[in-house]
Amino acid sequence: MSSLSIGSLTTPNLFGDLTTLPTTTSSAASGSSTDLAISGLESGLDWQSLVSEIEEADRAPETVLQNQQTTIQGQNTALGTIISALQAVQKDVTALQQDSLYDTCSTSVGDSSVLSATADNGTATGTYTFDIGQVASASVQNGATNISGPLSSTDDVSNLVLANANFSQPVTAGTITVNGQQISITTSETLQNVFDAISTATNGAVTGSYSSGTDTITLSSASPITLGSTTDTSNFLQVAQLYNETTANSYDSNTDTYTLTSANKLGSVQLEATLANANLATPITGDSNGNGSFTINGVTINYNVNTDTIGGLLNEINSSGAGVTASYDSINNQFVLTNASTGDLGISLQDNTGGNFLAATGISGGELVPGDNLEYSVDGGGQIISYSNTISDSSSGITGLSVTALNKGTTTVQVSADTSNLSSAITQLITDYNSAQSAISTETAITNSSTSSITAGPLADDPNVMNLGSQLREAVFGEIAGFSGSINQLSQLGFTTDGNDNTITQSDPTTLSNALSTNLSAVQDFFTNSTNGLTTSLSNFVANLVGNSTGTTGSLVSEQSNLTQQSTNITNQINTIEQSVLAQGAELTTQFEAMESTMAQINSQESYLSQAITAGTI
Repeated sequence: MSSLSIGSLTTPNLFGDLTTLPTTTSSAASGSSTDLAISGLESGLDWQSLVSEIEEADRAPETVLQNQQTTIQGQNTALGTIISALQAVQKDVTALQQDSLYDTCSTSVGDSSVLSATADNGTATGTYTFDIGQVASASVQNGATNISGPLSSTDDVSNLVLANANFSQPVTAGTITVNGQQISITTSETLQNVFDAISTATNGAVTGSYSSGTDTITLSSASPITLGSTTDTSNFLQVAQLYNETTANSYDSNTDTYTLTSANKLGSVQLEATLANANLATPITGDSNGNGSFTINGVTINYNVNTDTIGGLLNEINSSGAGVTASYDSINNQFVLTNASTGDLGISLQDNTGGNFLAATGISGGELVPGDNLEYSVDGGGQIISYSNTISDSSSGITGLSVTALNKGTTTVQVSADTSNLSSAITQLITDYNSAQSAISTETAITNSSTSSITAGPLADDPNVMNLGSQLREAVFGEIAGFSGSINQLSQLGFTTDGNDNTITQSDPTTLSNALSTNLSAVQDFFTNSTNGLTTSLSNFVANLVGNSTGTTGSLVSEQSNLTQQSTNITNQINTIEQSVLAQGAELTTQFEAMESTMAQINSQESYLSQAITAGTI
């Protein structure tokens, strides 16, 4: 008798060879994957639950490994917290090793109106007395005054259009007021038109005239003249330099006439016109092509009378290497050259062949007002003379001190050590040290709860960390053995420590402040001594734990790397087990599905035979 094998299950064929009998009378007999996936549809056996139970049993090692991994990861995270805290301490140690932190200086000036001062790092501390007898000033070449031509070459201004007149600034359209009467002015009218309008508005009481000889405007009347109003919108009166107070009414008893006359000549140099049209009393000349040049302090400036402007040449002078600042004073109608450097220094001027710019502008025909030299003394010493108001350390003899004289007078400069940054650096070290101690305490703590259960920190039994708190406290606060300096422990700087939690507290800030102000060299030696200073020993201690930039690998970092590798290995083990579990489950599922398919065929054959027997066909 033949049999059917389903996995390890063998079913006898009770009906002989019936493989040709119909197998489609049952839906299960179709063998579809959907039907076969229904556990026990034909066999009545819940094999899916059985497969799941087998898989869960096979996963038991995974749970053990996952618990181990959770512990390792907790230890890894705890180590990371401590390492980060120690790295902050390491950064503070590096900061305290910088010499510049101990050399920073500050200055205090007794009278800041006399001078200002700055001190480089390392400047000798002390109080220095400066007596400024005279501050330096720049030499000035004042050009000749009244160098411009007049508004008009004749007294007749009936053709002198305001828009084209060579005033010091353009006339603006609007209104002016004379003796309470408002007069409208446009820039297209002539100066004579303005005089006529004034006369008309005042019923002939006020008349105006222009004198080419004096280059001034005069208003005349049989009674005092009052000019201006707050509602005026034209600047004509200002441009004409006619003012009630400055040009007060002048009375001529012979003619019984009151007059107001321009305060100064009205014709002005036109800075933006070409040199040929600049309205200078003496025209600027060049060669046959209009080219010329001049030299200031050895620097040559070229020009062309037909294309260049005075304003452009002034800018060129100022941006050149001539070392002067050139400007035009419209009030005094003159050009001015001012040395860029202070001191009693001259200004060299020369018109070159074919040009007369310096002469025509009055610069070379003016007067040099020599500058003053700086005169000062330090701490009652002899007089020192300098061109500049900046007193360098080479001239004063005080290395690192730079002083700028501002005014005549005597005052002191106090150079002191600026220890504010150093004090902050020391305080930061203590703050980060306490943070590290807090991290160590938290990760190694063993606590009892109210239910008498004991909770241990992730690193409670880690030999590398268990005693780290006390070791770090000794490294930071312990007395430095063999150190010959007058300060060899933080307690001498006003700090105390608590043996219960290993923290350090600044109990007396005044002690630190006094040490920094009166014994800075000892404080520096305590922290930075290359043999056994605090930062030297503490740097080595921390580097052994967390490593450093020179390649040292710290023990805590190495331990963290090992924990990371252990966690990775466990992950790989869990993945291997899971793959095996899934493979076995898939194999069992395949076998049970085959069993269901076979039993479906058997049940179909049995049904067919039963129907046939009942019908008498077999």
